Amino acid sequence: MKIIISPAKKLNENPCNINSSTSISFHNESQTIVNELKDYSADNLISLMNVSTNIANLNNRRFNNWEYPFQTNSTKPAVFMFDGAVYNELAVQTLGANDLDYLQENLRIISGLYGLLRPLDEIMPYRLEMGTKLMINGYKNLYEFWGNKITDQLLNECNKEDVIVNLASNEYSKAINLNSFDNVLTPVFKDFKNGKSKVISFFAKKARGSFARFIVEQRPIKVEDLFNFNGLGYQFSEITSNNEVIFNR
Repeated sequence: MKIIISPAKKLNENPCNINSSTSISFHNESQTIVNELKDYSADNLISLMNVSTNIANLNNRRFNNWEYPFQTNSTKPAVFMFDGAVYNELAVQTLGANDLDYLQENLRIISGLYGLLRPLDEIMPYRLEMGTKLMINGYKNLYEFWGNKITDQLLNECNKEDVIVNLASNEYSKAINLNSFDNVLTPVFKDFKNGKSKVISFFAKKARGSFARFIVEQRPIKVEDLFNFNGLGYQFSEITSNNEVIFNR
C-alpha cells in the first residue's frame, strides 16, 4: 500500500536523532520555485500567501537562505519537520526502526515546494501551500507547474497491485491524477453533531494521522483489513461507489 498525506503549516524545527536520511527527488523544480519567490518582498508574500507580517518576514528569510545542495544545519527529515494534527497522531517519534523503514517505503507527502516527499527526505523549513496562485515560467499556479510530475513519480514507485490510501486533503490530492491508479481508497471520517453526520476538519485531520499510524502498525494486506480501524472512536460504516471508505463516530 502507498499512503499519501498533506504537509503541515506548523513545523517542528527542533533537532531529531535520525541516523539515516534521503534526498529530495525534485531539487531542480524546488530551486525554480524558490528562485521565483526570492524576488518577492515580505509585503508581496502577505498578498500571495494571505499570511501575517511575521510569517511573511520569516518565509522571506527562508526563501532567501534556500539553496540546494543544502549547506545548513536547519534541515530535517520531512516527517519529523511537519507538525500539527495529522503528524501528532502519526507520532513518528515513537516508532521503532522497522516501522520507520515501512513508513519510508509506503508513505508519501505531497508538497507545494518539494513535489513528493519520502518521510526521511531532508528538507529546509518553508511555508507554501499547494493552492497558492504563484506564477512561474508561464504557469499560472503550482498545480500547473507540477503538472504530471508528482503523479508520474508516484506511479514509478508503485507496483501494479498497490492500493493508494488517500489521506491527503482535497487541496493536495488534486495535485495527483488519481485516475491514473487502479486502486484508490479515500477514508472519510464523519462525526455526529446536531443530529447530522458530517466531516469536521480538525477531527478529520487527527483521524487521518491515526489511520496512517494504524497502517504502519498493522501492515494491512487486503483492502478489507483497513475496515478494522477503530482509532479515536471511529468505526467503519460503508464503502461508497466512488471508493470513499466512510468511518463514523
